[in-house]
Amino acid sequence: MSLDTRIEAVTARIIARSQGPRKTYLDRMRAAAADGPRRAHLTCGNQAHAYAAMEGDKDPLVAARAPNLGIVTAYNDMLSAHKPFEAFPERIKAAARANGATAQVAGGVPAMCDGVTQGQVGMELSLFSRDVIALAAGVALSHNTFDAAIYLGVCDKIVPGLVISAATFGYLPSIFLPAGPMTSGYPMMKRRRCARNSPQARSGARN
Repeated sequence: MSLDTRIEAVTARIIARSQGPRKTYLDRMRAAAADGPRRAHLTCGNQAHAYAAMEGDKDPLVAARAPNLGIVTAYNDMLSAHKPFEAFPERIKAAARANGATAQVAGGVPAMCDGVTQGQVGMELSLFSRDVIALAAGVALSHNTFDAAIYLGVCDKIVPGLVISAATFGYLPSIFLPAGPMTSGYPMMKRRRCARNSPQARSGARN
């Protein structure tokens, strides 16, 4: 099946228009990759701060012979989609050790849900949160102690924000890890009872 000529023409224009910035970006990524692992350029003082909390993993980190994975997580236990991430870092660290590597939680990013904020003032932060997520992930990886990154996040704002960060650190091999099935909320009958007993419903009944 051939590509629609209109889509082909638009694609060609995008490729031509982005050629300059794309080349600049790819050149920067190649140069960063050629420099080698980030932590190889850290001073002893830098490393002392970076590994202070890593009991049991300090020796391989200082030796810089084992790959070090940076974990960026959107875990919280308010949203069922992100709750499973609670146990992921320890599992990732254990798997890394078993394979001669190390892993550190580089940082966390916020994760919000339109379902919770729908109809509330908080829903106005939904799209803005992607920029905050990208910045937070960028801050986490800016410590330059990682050979690769693992991003823990799901949903339509969190993942795009993480992708922006992953593109900024495009010289780091990266994995995006979903959380798996999420637990369900209220069954429909409970939701109906909840709606009948809500403050808004009671207020309407009084009026």
